[in-house]
Formats: sequence, structure tokens, C-alpha cells
Amino acid sequence: MITRRPFKVLIAEDQDSIREFLKKQLEKIGHTIVATATNGAEAVELASSKQPDVVLMDIEMPKMDGIEATRIIQEKTPLPVVLLTAHDEPDMVRRASQVGAGAYLLKPPSADEIERSMIIAVARFSDLMELRRLNAELKKALENEKILTGLLPICAHCKNIRNDKGYWEAVEGYITEHTEAHFSHSICPSCMVKLYPDIKLKKKE
Repeated sequence: MITRRPFKVLIAEDQDSIREFLKKQLEKIGHTIVATATNGAEAVELASSKQPDVVLMDIEMPKMDGIEATRIIQEKTPLPVVLLTAHDEPDMVRRASQVGAGAYLLKPPSADEIERSMIIAVARFSDLMELRRLNAELKKALENEKILTGLLPICAHCKNIRNDKGYWEAVEGYITEHTEAHFSHSICPSCMVKLYPDIKLKKKE
């Protein structure tokens, strides 16, 4: 047995006998069943309200099958999902991966098989969430880079910049809005001489 920690599990299975079998197997290896569903639509609702650590999802269910239910769960409230099927179809791994399932099992699975599949699904889910986070950060960085390196219309006289909405604004305002930079205002020596000729600047030794 390779249990790492107890999981809170949602079981989605329309057959009473299989559902009870899964409950006993999970309880035997120390996991908690937080809810059970008898169709895909119910599984989607319970996944959102119960927020389990893992979902054991049968594929062939009424109202909504496990493939579609898994797809919706990953869109609305992403969770690790293990798909269950009675048929060993060559296309199943591809379909399971496409909708975001982390693993899949043939019925009836042993306790060890359930355990391994849940650990794999949780690990893959964690990796997927980290990848999504990194992709979002990269996308944001690329968007900022595009804004800063693009062609910026600037007034030759007042030095205001025309923003992407067509309005003119001060260059410092534009840069502050689109970058992490902030401004502190001062007067350079050349402008000091022009604006305040009576003030003598102290020369650096």
C-alpha cells in the first residue's frame, strides 16, 4: 500500500453495487467519502459544493456521462479526477487526457489500484495547476513587453503620449500605468539655469 495521506473522495457511479464496492475499498485504505453521485450532472454539482480532494468518476452514466462531467468540472472548479470504465478501449487514455482526467481505472479496481490512480491524479493535477500559473505569468509579461516595445505616438512639443484609446496623456502617467516604475519629480541642472538664473548651483569638487 502506498497511501500518502487520507483523501476526501467524491464517488460518481450509477450502479449501486459498484458504488458500495468503491466505498468499502476506499474506507479500507483510510479515505473519506464526502458524497456520492448517480449521474454526471449530480457529480458536477457535488464537486463544486463539496470540493473533494479526488473524484472517482464512472464514464457511462445517465443525464451526463463522465467524460463531459469531467470536462465541466475542470472548467468550473478544477479537481483531480480518476475515470472508471468497464471497457478497455484504446482510445480511452486520449479521451481522458483531453478532458483533464489525471488517471483511469478498469472496473472492478483493487484497493491498491485505486490508491495508485488517486495519487497519480493528484500529482498530475498539481503539475497542471502550476503550469497554468506559469503560463498566465508569462502571458502577462509578454503583454507588458509588447506595450513597452511597441510604437508610441509622442507629441514633439509637449511630449505627451497618445494611449491605445486615442487619448493624450503625460508620459509619466502612461509609464506608471503600464509598468512597475514610479516617478519622483526634480529639476535637472540645465533647466535650473533656465528657470532660476539667480540661483547659483554648487559645483561638484
